Amino acid sequence: MEDLLAGEEIIFPKIGDVVEGKIIEITPSAVYLDIAPFGTGIVLGREMKDGMSSGKLAIGEKVTATITDLENEDGFIELSIREASHEKAWEDLERKLLSQEKVKTRVINANKGGLLIEVNGISGFLPVSQLSSKNYPRVEDGDKNKILGMLKKLINQELEVRVLDADKETEKLIVSEKAAQKEKDRAVISNLKVGDVVEGEVSGVVDFGAFIKFLPLDKEAGEVAEEKKLEGLVHISELAWQLIENPRDIIKVGHKVKAQIIGIDEDKISLSIRALEKDPWSIIEYQVGDVVKGNVHKINHFGAFVYLNKDIHGLAHISEMAEAYPGKNIEELIKTGGEYDWKILSIEPKDHRMGLLLEDKKMKKANKKETKKEEKTEKPEKEEIKE
Repeated sequence: MEDLLAGEEIIFPKIGDVVEGKIIEITPSAVYLDIAPFGTGIVLGREMKDGMSSGKLAIGEKVTATITDLENEDGFIELSIREASHEKAWEDLERKLLSQEKVKTRVINANKGGLLIEVNGISGFLPVSQLSSKNYPRVEDGDKNKILGMLKKLINQELEVRVLDADKETEKLIVSEKAAQKEKDRAVISNLKVGDVVEGEVSGVVDFGAFIKFLPLDKEAGEVAEEKKLEGLVHISELAWQLIENPRDIIKVGHKVKAQIIGIDEDKISLSIRALEKDPWSIIEYQVGDVVKGNVHKINHFGAFVYLNKDIHGLAHISEMAEAYPGKNIEELIKTGGEYDWKILSIEPKDHRMGLLLEDKKMKKANKKETKKEEKTEKPEKEEIKE
């Protein structure tokens, strides 16, 4: 004791401090620690839960604990391993955030926004948008109840994730399975190149296109590896050569399709189905000046979209319609779904553009007669002004 007092000044701990002690006794209801030189500490049963899940405690093992009482009624320093472990757990999560280390997590529950998970005994959240392509719930009609049903299938499963956000102050923990999968995907994607043709299955259809899951050929093994399944996006403009308003009209989940890789950006793969089909505009037989039959597909504020056949379409611009048929509203001249005669004003095959004008001789004659009548009625008025 004299040597101790003669040495460096002793700073006695206070409530909330984290101290290290050696386990000297374990009972069903408590664990006793030697916290030299301050005395013996006790960890009661309710405070023994280890947030780091390090397993069973053993005599002689050193553990850290938080002081909750400097002296209880039995004269022991009361400690909490749970609180100290909680601190260590957050420190570990912050370290993993900085190092981008992959961690295993267990899915506890699910809601419409994502999965409730646990890492280091800390509860966190894995948003739907951060799920890997393998587990992402692609529901064709976007029904949230169906999405929730698919998410619930992941409860109790173990996922590999990366920490996206860890804030001890707000108790906020966000993780991503997609981020953890990126390196694996990149390794497989490195064997792909633009121009490759892949065969797969439609895994989801959305407003802007369709997702295709495919299995690239493993060049070393000479066979397809199931665990290396990738997913690419076929944009709505790459589904077919014709204009498409709703991808669901032409493609469904589960369809088997072939597609060509048209772009690779890190772990994102862009695919095209139409690239494997001949461009109908490259063999177009129409010429400027031709009068052809066409169905009005849609009318909007700048004109009418007209299909000459299932692949070739053109635009009858509102300004040209107004000039040819003065005083007439476009809705008075044509109706959506109706078939009319159209004069081809211009053709731009490379850009898939065609200018059209309604060819209605009866309507034009009627407009000319009306114009002449207006001119006749206007002349006397002008003579009167001269007089």
